[in-house]
Amino acid sequence: MSASTRSPPKFPFARPEGAVPALEYARLRTSDPVSQVELWDGSLAWLVVKHKDICSVLTDNRLSKERTRPGFPELSAGGKLAAKNKPTFVDMDPPAHMQQRSMVESLFTKAHIDSMRPQIQKTVDSLLDEMIKKGGSEPVDLVEKFALPVPSYTIYSILGVPLSDLPTLTNFAAIRSNGSATATEASNANNELLKYMAGLVDKRLSTPKEDLISLFVSEQLKPGHLTKDDVVQIAFLLLVAGNATMVNMINLGVVTILQHPDQLEDLKKEPLEWSPKFVEELCRYHTASALATKRVAKEDVVIGGKAIKKGEGIIAATQSGNRDEDVFPNPDVFDMKRARGKEEALGYGWGEHRCVAEWLARAELEIVFATLWQKLPNLKLAIPFEEVKYSPPTKDVGIIDLPVVF
Repeated sequence: MSASTRSPPKFPFARPEGAVPALEYARLRTSDPVSQVELWDGSLAWLVVKHKDICSVLTDNRLSKERTRPGFPELSAGGKLAAKNKPTFVDMDPPAHMQQRSMVESLFTKAHIDSMRPQIQKTVDSLLDEMIKKGGSEPVDLVEKFALPVPSYTIYSILGVPLSDLPTLTNFAAIRSNGSATATEASNANNELLKYMAGLVDKRLSTPKEDLISLFVSEQLKPGHLTKDDVVQIAFLLLVAGNATMVNMINLGVVTILQHPDQLEDLKKEPLEWSPKFVEELCRYHTASALATKRVAKEDVVIGGKAIKKGEGIIAATQSGNRDEDVFPNPDVFDMKRARGKEEALGYGWGEHRCVAEWLARAELEIVFATLWQKLPNLKLAIPFEEVKYSPPTKDVGIIDLPVVF
């Protein structure tokens, strides 16, 4: 059967095992880099799998990020439902996108995040000290005790969440980021977080403080640039958008470095030198947010030699782009000493929608991996590698719980 008469494969593709990317990506990169796939509801979308084509898609303003446009490719019934919610800047096109994004960008610049590094270090140290105090001869779930609280506590402090509320919010965040939660449980957790954020906005209206929500209230809500609903939605987005991704990248990083003991030794000996390089390679090798870069054509376009009509959906497979042999030699090998030129991995997306909190994510991961084995030099898994529980194979790659001893 020729490629033209073969019916399109169903998407998302399934990982064959563990954190290994779907095998279909490598085949398509060689044989059909821009091709159609069938989604959950029988609709078709174009799948783009080569690094250069993905970068092209993510910088083309003839393609829209607005999820309410006919033909926008949603990957589940839940996604289709969520698309009806009031959008934040991540789902907007120019000029609205930059108008709203610029309201938060200043708090996520490299300079501002560098000034927060001591605070992030303190969070990491205190969580590890707590683990040490309780002992590590019996298995401890690294997700619950470390990987989940690190990014959660950091974004809570930026937003201005009181310390007394951390356990409640972290519990809701755990339900959202846990790949085994039911749709109802995840939805309920979402609603509770939204309700909480609305209450916090009300508190900051009457009692402003030195935090991001107070800034939104004074500079955007009171002058009438944003409604209260807008402020709640943006705060919610910042709270949850990168949380599950960060939790999973910490977990995946721990498993990956333990699978490469020679590289772990280098990281232990010179943590400040190697942690940024380790994180750079980690965000190429594992793409924990690989299903978010979707578009719909606003007019007829040609991508990778294929004619795409107005109203047809496009999925830019960043996970595949990060394993593109034409950009990264031996792409399936994890090597923090990999020689790098000007090419960039796509772990944080690409173009004007690139992750606004990229520098925060990098700082957290660099501090985590520079510190973990300094504090816990004997840290290892309490189970064999093949027993690690990964997220469902058609979902973003992640780890549900991670028993360790130290």
